[in-house]
Amino acid sequence: MPLSDQAIESLEKKGYRFVGSKRHAAAKVCHWTKKSILDEGVCYKEKFYGIKSHQCLQMSPSIPFCHHKCLFCWRDVSITNTTWEEEFDEPGEIIDECIKAQRKLLVGYFGNPNANSQKIKEAQNPTNAAISLAGEPLLYPAIDELLEEYKKRHFTTFLVSNGLSPEKLENIEIEPTQLYLSLDAPNAKIYRDLCNPQVKNGWDALKKSLELLSSFKCRTVIRMTCVSGYNMTNPEEYARIIRESNPDFVEIKAYMFVGSSRERLKFENMPRNDDLYRFAQSIAVLCGREIVDQSSESRVILLA
Repeated sequence: MPLSDQAIESLEKKGYRFVGSKRHAAAKVCHWTKKSILDEGVCYKEKFYGIKSHQCLQMSPSIPFCHHKCLFCWRDVSITNTTWEEEFDEPGEIIDECIKAQRKLLVGYFGNPNANSQKIKEAQNPTNAAISLAGEPLLYPAIDELLEEYKKRHFTTFLVSNGLSPEKLENIEIEPTQLYLSLDAPNAKIYRDLCNPQVKNGWDALKKSLELLSSFKCRTVIRMTCVSGYNMTNPEEYARIIRESNPDFVEIKAYMFVGSSRERLKFENMPRNDDLYRFAQSIAVLCGREIVDQSSESRVILLA
């Protein structure tokens, strides 16, 4: 089902800009892109991995498509579908229009006396694509072609997946620069309660994707979103999964009480930095890794 005009209007009020004629892809300027242009800080991805926050394009080719309706998702999950049956826009068109949309959204910074003039000029030509704005990008039928098109344009690509399309991961031809798999539960029960899968055997599919991680040549990351009262438990089960899948890095990130998630969760479900650190440390010890970096502003801890 395509997005309704009402859904698109609601998302555009939140900063999304839809591109293409089929209205399944969109860009949105990241909070940290704006902060970087004002020299007020950078995204943890710049701190951890060296990408430039002011030249990052946050986008998705699959806004309304995902296998989950996670309680902690800051998006409006009522618009989410699990299968793609309609036509789709071509990758080149999506990228061109996402760049144009981002330029329009940033135009006001040219008149902002607090903006870094060099950064706002460079921001007109992004060099990294964060394919993570909303939805599951592997559900986009031309995901290989999208990654290939970004590669032709000399972009780095950070692709975030929920891991429920192992067959696509197994057959992907163009690897991203960095592949994220979301691991938001230590076992099947917590996964079902927190991630609210809309398909059968979601946990089994995720485990299959995690088994595939070590076969990738690109940098691989397991990303964990921690929600107090739900999934900050069973560190030994997380550690076992991390040992078996052997990613390059593990990001342990706090759930943030923002967006539509406030309709499903409470402020108390957002972990404090010290609680997050203790939980991350317990996992690190159990899986033979170390805390190598952290960003207190984003409440994220990096294990390697």
